[in-house]
Amino acid sequence: MVEKAVLECGDCKINLPVVRGSDGTLAVDTTGLYRDSKILTYDPGFMSTAACKSEITFIDGDEGVLRYRGYDVADLATADGGFCSIAYLLLHGTMPQERELADFVATVSRGYDVHAQVVDVIRALPRDAHPMAILIASFAALAARYHGANALDPLRSAIVAISQVPGIVANIYRHTSGMPLTEADPNLGYVQNFVHMMFGDLHETRKSIICKALEAIFIMHADHEQNASTATVRATGSAGANLFACLSSGVATLWGPAHGGANEAVVKMLEEIGSPARVGEFIEKVKGKESGVRLMGFGHRVYKNYDPRARIIRDICKETLNGLGADDPLLDVAIALEKAALEDEYFVTRSLYPNVDFYSGIVLRAVGVPVNIFTAFFALARTTGWSAQWYEMVDKQHEGNKICRPRQLYTGKMSAK
Repeated sequence: MVEKAVLECGDCKINLPVVRGSDGTLAVDTTGLYRDSKILTYDPGFMSTAACKSEITFIDGDEGVLRYRGYDVADLATADGGFCSIAYLLLHGTMPQERELADFVATVSRGYDVHAQVVDVIRALPRDAHPMAILIASFAALAARYHGANALDPLRSAIVAISQVPGIVANIYRHTSGMPLTEADPNLGYVQNFVHMMFGDLHETRKSIICKALEAIFIMHADHEQNASTATVRATGSAGANLFACLSSGVATLWGPAHGGANEAVVKMLEEIGSPARVGEFIEKVKGKESGVRLMGFGHRVYKNYDPRARIIRDICKETLNGLGADDPLLDVAIALEKAALEDEYFVTRSLYPNVDFYSGIVLRAVGVPVNIFTAFFALARTTGWSAQWYEMVDKQHEGNKICRPRQLYTGKMSAK
C-alpha cells in the first residue's frame, strides 16, 4: 500500500505520496503538487527538500554519523588502498578487490600528466590570481578538450577528472608561487604523486608524514551528500553539460566563503586570538555578538553533534605536528578554544560543535600549504565526490531525472501601470 500525506490548504485537501529512505526518513513527494493544485512549496535554502535520490553518502546529523556507501568514515580514514580505494568505492558502490584496485590505480596513474592545453591556461593567468579562479579555468579547458566528437563516456570522464586534478592543483600552486612546474610520476601513488608535484624532493620521513596527513584529509573531504557545490554540479549536469563544465560550476560554488573557505577563516581567527590566554575574552565577544567577531569552524547546517570528520582530523593534526617536530602555537589556541566552547552552555545549546574545517587548516599549514590555496585542496578531494554524484545522476537518467528548474514565490508588482 502506498503511503500518503494529506495537505490541507484552505478548502483544498490534497493526497501526496510518501517515499522512504534506507534509514526510514520520510519524504513527501510534491512532484505533481503545482501541476495538480497550483500550490508551491516554499523552502529557501532547501532546508527540508530532498532534490534527488542517492546511494552514495549517508549523514545522520543528530548522531554525528557519516558513511560512504555504508562504510563509516572513521573506518575508511586509514583504508589499505588509500584514497584510490575510496574513489573506487564512491564510483562503483563497493570496496575494490585487490585486482580491481590495481587496475583502477593503473588507469588513474596513466592520467597524472596534466594536458598541455590546461598547462597553457594556468601559465596564461596572472601569478596573483586566486587559485580557485585558475582551477575553474582549468576545468573549463578540460570541458573544451572533451567536447562534441571528443566527448568521453561518463565513467571515463570521472576517472579523467580524478586523475587530472592533483596535477592541476599542484601546477596552480607552483605557478602562483613563481616556481617551475613539476612532472608527474606515474610510478607513485595518488597522494604521493601529488606531494611530489607540489613540493618536489622531500626527506623520506617528512614526505611519509605529509602523505599520511593529506590522505586522511582527502578521504574526509571526498564527499558530503548534497551540499551547495555538489547540488550545483548535479544541477548543471541535469541540463546535459559535460562533467568538466559541471566541475567548474562546483569549484565556483566551493569558492564561496560560506562553503569551502571556512578552514582559511579558522586559521585567521586563531591568529587573531593569538594565545590560549585570550580564548575567554574571544568567547565573550562571540556571545556578546560583537561586530566582526565570529566563531569559525563550529556548527554545521546538517550536524547537530560533533562532526565525525573533525575528531579524525584533530587526531591527524596532533600526530602530524608531532611527527614534523612543528610547534604551531595555533594548535594550542585551537585546543583551548574547543574546550572552552564545549563547556559553555551558550554553544552547547545551539549545537555549535567543531566541524571538519576547525583543525584541517592547521594541518595544511604544518605541511607547508599557503592559506590562499586551502580551498583548492578541498576541491581536489571533493572532485571525486562531485564526479561520483554526477556519474550516479547520469547513470540513472532512465529513472526520469529532470532538469533542475526551481520555481519562485513572486512578490513584485503585478502591473507597472
